[in-house]
Amino acid sequence: MHSRSPSKLILAGFVAGASVLTAGCAGRGGGDDLKNTAYVARDVETLYREAKSRLDAGNATLAAALFDEVERQHPYSPWARRAQLMSAFSYYVAQEYNPAIQSAQRFLSIHPGNKDAPYAYYLIALSYYEQISDVQRDQKITEQALTALQEVNRRFPTTQYAADARLKIDLVQDHLAGKEMEIGRHYERSGQWIAAQIRFQNVVENFQTTSHTPEALYRLTETSLALGIPSEAQKYAAVLGANYPGNEWYEKAFALMQRHAPGATAS
Repeated sequence: MHSRSPSKLILAGFVAGASVLTAGCAGRGGGDDLKNTAYVARDVETLYREAKSRLDAGNATLAAALFDEVERQHPYSPWARRAQLMSAFSYYVAQEYNPAIQSAQRFLSIHPGNKDAPYAYYLIALSYYEQISDVQRDQKITEQALTALQEVNRRFPTTQYAADARLKIDLVQDHLAGKEMEIGRHYERSGQWIAAQIRFQNVVENFQTTSHTPEALYRLTETSLALGIPSEAQKYAAVLGANYPGNEWYEKAFALMQRHAPGATAS
């Protein structure tokens, strides 16, 4: 349901900045076995450089473990702060989203006012966003993604992170509205008219800018007629016609009203 291209460009920019720390270093260190990354004492530059090298080579999981070691072995070094975020980024690249969220949250708890705080908030939001499932499944992660994206936009509205977050907010809201519509249609098929109306009303009230609003208004027209309230059906059909003239759902609502309540007026 979503494109990752803008996010990749923004994340790549952060990683390019992180490379400055390793400029001018030489030598090799580390290994491919994750079990061997811990408890091997190395100087901070060698350890950080090895982690960055593994990330560049595509071994993001090992890179994350090595960045964690930078902080563990050298907690008071200037490298440790950057390693925290690089660890979160590496987990994100490895699609290990929960550790990515935890690493970024830890960074924010220790360095809330750091210049890279916007990036940390953005990385948390992306890590939730990438876990969004289809509308057939529980949407808790989707709601967490929406909250995290809105937080990025609220805190840092003029940044490139917020610009990308706003695009994703629209997609997430459309996704949540789609879930409400799916549940509402299920209730409607089962003859649970009031339960269906609650779902469709939620779309109209809370997701009115999404692509699902015209259908939600049509379904409210339909369920109002099923409940024997033609005046309410007329109200929803009128709102549909006023906001979406010529839309296929308005045409269906108009035909429905003509068949079942031609003389109805809105209450």
